[in-house]
Formats: sequence, C-alpha cells, structure tokens
Amino acid sequence: MIKKIAAILVVTIIFSCSATRPPSNQTTNPIIGTWELLSGTTIVKDDTTITDYTKGQQMIKIINGSHFGFFRHDLNKGKDSLNAIYSSGGGRYTLTGDQYTEQLDYCDAREWEGHVFNFKVTIKNDTLIQQGTEKVEALGIDRLIVEKYVRSKQ
Repeated sequence: MIKKIAAILVVTIIFSCSATRPPSNQTTNPIIGTWELLSGTTIVKDDTTITDYTKGQQMIKIINGSHFGFFRHDLNKGKDSLNAIYSSGGGRYTLTGDQYTEQLDYCDAREWEGHVFNFKVTIKNDTLIQQGTEKVEALGIDRLIVEKYVRSKQ
C-alpha cells in the first residue's frame, strides 16, 4: 500500500512540475512573441519606399512555436476613408538559424494565400529585422523588403 501511495505521489509531482514549465521552444526560439512593426523599406528595381508604421497606423506580428499572424489597421478606426487600413494574415513558419520562411495560409488579400516567403532575420535585444524577397508572379509582385520590429511591451 505504501509503495502505491509513493508511486501516485511521484507521478503527481512529475505531472504538476511539467504543467508549470514553459514549452521548451519558448526558451530556445527568440523569435516567439509579439512584435510591433516600426518601419518598412520596399525596393522594386531602382525605386525605394520607406514607410513609418508608427504614424496613423499600427501593425503587430504574433509568432508562436509553429505559426505567425499579422494584423495592421489605421488608428482612426476606419473613419478617415483616405487612410482607412485593415490587413491581416497568417500561417505556418520555419526558422533554421537566421533563415525564416513563412507559408501564408490565410490573408485578407486572398490572392496572396498559399505563397511561401523566405527571409533572413536578425534579433538584437528587443529588435527584429526581417529582410527578403516577396514574389507573387500572378500579381506582378517582385520586391525586396526590410522590416524593423520591436518586441511589444503590452
């Protein structure tokens, strides 16, 4: 009887300890978290456009152990028809070293769904820089992008 109680106690302790431990990928994968987009640079041939995503709009990217999601909207709740913005999407990703690949499974711009985008990422302190090529032949999209994010404090 004492051996059964001891065995039950050991199993209970093991399960309770593992339930409070964070998933192992959170401690080894620095990309996991919520990121706020600060700026983006888009380069198409010889044309470069820099966008400040902190002026009148906000975009966040949420990354967990296997998926990402992004949400962008204007800060005027769509009331200014000239600057009304809403965009969202998400899907699966892989990260191998500094090579980050997104499989866009969901997107409000449906023609972007199903495409794969390869990026190089660097993380320094609370800053994430993502750069790579967005190419969607059916839409005539072929551009280099560089996005700068900061880890969300909220």
